[in-house]
Amino acid sequence: MAVSTLDGTIMELALRTDHRTLALWAADCAERALPYFERVRPEDDRPRQAIAALRTWVATGVFRMADVRGAALAAHAAARDVVENDAARSAARAAGQAMATAHVRTHSIAAAIYAATAVRDANPEDTVAALEQERNWQYQHLLGLIERARVGRG
Repeated sequence: MAVSTLDGTIMELALRTDHRTLALWAADCAERALPYFERVRPEDDRPRQAIAALRTWVATGVFRMADVRGAALAAHAAARDVVENDAARSAARAAGQAMATAHVRTHSIAAAIYAATAVRDANPEDTVAALEQERNWQYQHLLGLIERARVGRG
């Protein structure tokens, strides 16, 4: 499936998916892109902490808006600190958007898009193929998470 077709398909699927499944998906997408940030800023753990905080929310259901907002904004601040590397900046933004999924489920879509953008920007020799491969993985992974959630409820 072409990327442009996948964008709409992923959006439609995400809009029909439960909140926690979307949060797991967003965390997984952001975590795949995280090495692009950590190679440039290995001492900065703000994006990784945002992903960890999201995973904690998924596991516990405990929601404190100040914590969610703080972790998401910290990851975005890390992104602003990386002006010299587009892939690293997008990876940190993916983590911030992933964390924001705890508050608003559709932030998961932005997390996936930022993660795919990080992959694209990290592969200048073939941006189209890199982007398509990542979006395909994201789509297949979301389908798998939805199926696991369905089976887990059954």
